[in-house]
Amino acid sequence: MEEAGRRQPSRRGGRWLPGLLVRLLLWGCPGTRASYLRRSSSCTAIPRGMALCYDIGYSEMRIPNLLEHETMPEVIQQSSSWLPLLARECHPDARIFLCSLFAPICLDRLIYPCRSLCETVKRSCAPVMACYGYPWPEILNCDKFPADHELCISAISTDESSSSRRMPRASCKDCELEEASSAREILENLCANDFAVKIRILRKNTTTTVSDFDLDPSRVEVLKHGPLLRTEIPGRLQQWLDIDATCAHNIMRGTHAGVFVVSGEVQSDKVVVNKAYAWQKKNRNLHQAVRRWKHHRCPEQAARKV
Repeated sequence: MEEAGRRQPSRRGGRWLPGLLVRLLLWGCPGTRASYLRRSSSCTAIPRGMALCYDIGYSEMRIPNLLEHETMPEVIQQSSSWLPLLARECHPDARIFLCSLFAPICLDRLIYPCRSLCETVKRSCAPVMACYGYPWPEILNCDKFPADHELCISAISTDESSSSRRMPRASCKDCELEEASSAREILENLCANDFAVKIRILRKNTTTTVSDFDLDPSRVEVLKHGPLLRTEIPGRLQQWLDIDATCAHNIMRGTHAGVFVVSGEVQSDKVVVNKAYAWQKKNRNLHQAVRRWKHHRCPEQAARKV
């Protein structure tokens, strides 16, 4: 229920993320941490230069913000340092959480993110930050934020809405596309890994922060199956696409579909992709290596034959 005179956020300049008015729990109760505005606080348009939050679903923010940044240049500078984390797609609500602090929505009071939202994002994103030697910062200490029964911004993603896919695990590997200097180099790589497969990957959607990727089961060519059964490989690779969205995102490079030769290792109940090559006409070394692979003997195979 809305209070009379509450300022409504403008819809100008932004797509509305599903459910965003960030699912404010508007039944505040005694002890709420939603702060009434200081006289110096003002509404201002979220500029295009603020890539973290521009087009988040509302067009105006309060400044100073909840992290006590007092000027827009300071907000833009500080918020831009979080863009690499968003690129890792560690959690679908990471952007909402960060923007609730860097660009608080214009209401008649400051609304903090719920503690549960902070904890959920931290659980998925802190391990990714640790890959690069960064701890979860004290300014984002989840204990500072209100409990869910208070007036706060809650999560948009739910277990029910994401039940069809698993949350991506932290990956410290960049998993970029390889540029091989020779067919021999590719053959050596295929020999060094447990499996090698030529596959087609499809991007299932482009509307959420975390993309979904599907393996085209009709376009799976097993070059090397290693310890896996050939029939196991499509399912294992789909699992890889589900839990390591960062790697898939990097090799897709913004395209909606692509054919790749990937190789990797089997680790317990999952596969890990170590190398990925784009199957393109201009990549003659890759085409030559795949043609030669049928008759190629890896060093250990040649040694066993002798």
